[in-house]
Amino acid sequence: MMESKKDGVVKVIGLMSGTSLDGIDAAILETDGEEVVSPGRALTRPYDPALRARLRAALDEAAGTPPGAEMSKTLRKTERLLTEAHADAVKCLLSEAGLEAGDIAYIGLHGQTILHRPRERRSWQLGNGAMLASETGIPVVGNFRHADIARGGQGAPFASLYHQALARSAGALMPMVVLNIGGVANVTYIGPGGVLLAFDTGPGNALIDDWMMKNFGAPMDRDGALAKKSVVNQDAVMRMLSHPYFSLPPPKSLDRLEFTDEFVSGLSPEDAVATLTAFTVLSIVRATEHFPERERGWLVAGGGRHNLAIMESLRGVLRAPVLPAERAGWRGDFLEAEAFAYLALRSAKNMPLSLPHTTGVPEPTTGGCLHLPA
Repeated sequence: MMESKKDGVVKVIGLMSGTSLDGIDAAILETDGEEVVSPGRALTRPYDPALRARLRAALDEAAGTPPGAEMSKTLRKTERLLTEAHADAVKCLLSEAGLEAGDIAYIGLHGQTILHRPRERRSWQLGNGAMLASETGIPVVGNFRHADIARGGQGAPFASLYHQALARSAGALMPMVVLNIGGVANVTYIGPGGVLLAFDTGPGNALIDDWMMKNFGAPMDRDGALAKKSVVNQDAVMRMLSHPYFSLPPPKSLDRLEFTDEFVSGLSPEDAVATLTAFTVLSIVRATEHFPERERGWLVAGGGRHNLAIMESLRGVLRAPVLPAERAGWRGDFLEAEAFAYLALRSAKNMPLSLPHTTGVPEPTTGGCLHLPA
């Protein structure tokens, strides 16, 4: 293992495959697990259509799988294919960075979430850490969420400590909000004096993406182009916002399939896209009801920041500037991958990964499972 000149600083690879089901983000981070030292090379490996279809089917299968049941042969094959794709992403990243396996201290493997039901103390991520360690020759930390859930936490969101470290190193004005718009959207509210609050706000891209695939055969509404030229049905938006989730106090988190498109099923396919987009925006706005002080700015990461309809609407209704993460010098496409690199080292050092006000766990809690190469 190679360490940098600063004591305790190592190179870690973080791997993130989010609920948008679009692919694998892989990023190198130099860190000591407390301060962010230097983000390194990063890349995205899109899922091929066949694997994406398998993963989308896995969501439905997992939803019908009772607790404690053995993984089906279909899911085992999907997990193997997914892990192979992660191993390929690591090897490609190392090649592009001019590094070898021995230069990397750990890999942080988030895995692909196919079920998240914290009230049942269940959160299921596909991805075989032992296989990935064997394939890459690098120690792998996985199963980040399980210890938190076992102790009564939500098991999500999990990038908040990394967001806080980034904001601290950037000298950001507080209070500020980091918004991640993936399949599900979540916020990290960072206040002065170490105040930290995190929770899922509601759907991000998931409902829009699923509707686009079902009705137009496209994986997304690219740039929000269809939503921008279609009509929002306000009644449908209000009905969706009456969902009990929005009345719950944070910390709180969601399964990707918690919300459905039933409220837009009677609309034209084009107007449904605009309506689902408006729902995502207004569910994010509802999050401000839970902030202890008025925020001074928003930094937006995740694929949703590329949706101009979402970003323009947020700027029109939020009470503070809304900027892409890049305006702070951050990498909006790789923030979560970097976060799981950061958390992997914290896990190896037995440091907390989650806090009472980020996941609802009773006390700061570490977690993760270390897999060594065979």
